[in-house]
Amino acid sequence: MAAAAAAAAAPTVFLLMVNGQIESAQFPEFDDLYCKFCFVYGHDWAPTTGLEEGISQITSKNRDAQQALVWNFPIDITFKSTNPSGWPQIVVSVYGPDLFGNDVVRGYGAVHVPFTPGSHRRTIPMFVPESTSTLQKITSWLMGRHPEFTDPKVVAQGEGREVITVRSQGFVTISFNVVTKDMKKLGYDVSPSDMQNPSMVSLTDGIHNH
Repeated sequence: MAAAAAAAAAPTVFLLMVNGQIESAQFPEFDDLYCKFCFVYGHDWAPTTGLEEGISQITSKNRDAQQALVWNFPIDITFKSTNPSGWPQIVVSVYGPDLFGNDVVRGYGAVHVPFTPGSHRRTIPMFVPESTSTLQKITSWLMGRHPEFTDPKVVAQGEGREVITVRSQGFVTISFNVVTKDMKKLGYDVSPSDMQNPSMVSLTDGIHNH
């Protein structure tokens, strides 16, 4: 009976709790920007509480030497999963006005939620898709239309990215507070000193760096 009770009480999923802020951005050439975020995750993952996506306020550059664009936009979400594969990523898209007053994308970027519990800060290099021909570049400038992804989640997937011409542009800084529950009970160890644990090495294989 004791064994049966223990088996019944054993967890079948682990939890990943994430909160923090999309703190700020550096886009020297642009001002009056806002950002959108969404999470991308594998088939074994599901959000249980919190927001999967959001949109910030418009912010202007600080008038100091750094000229940072400060949002301090909160993120707060909890996931459950049975498998670390498909560990969540956050995709950030930044938008602002062009010369004609149209909202255009100023940068895309993605980063994995940190694997280890605790407080973390990540700076994401951003990029924009580019027109592949001079004629397209001239046309897009005249029409006020710039290349952008129909679905920003493609940024986190990697497939096909190598055939898209992109240009690096700006940085976004995000702070994360990460808590995990029941990962050890399911056989996964994500303590900082054990990041070379085989279970975590297999987890980080194939991560696409942006």
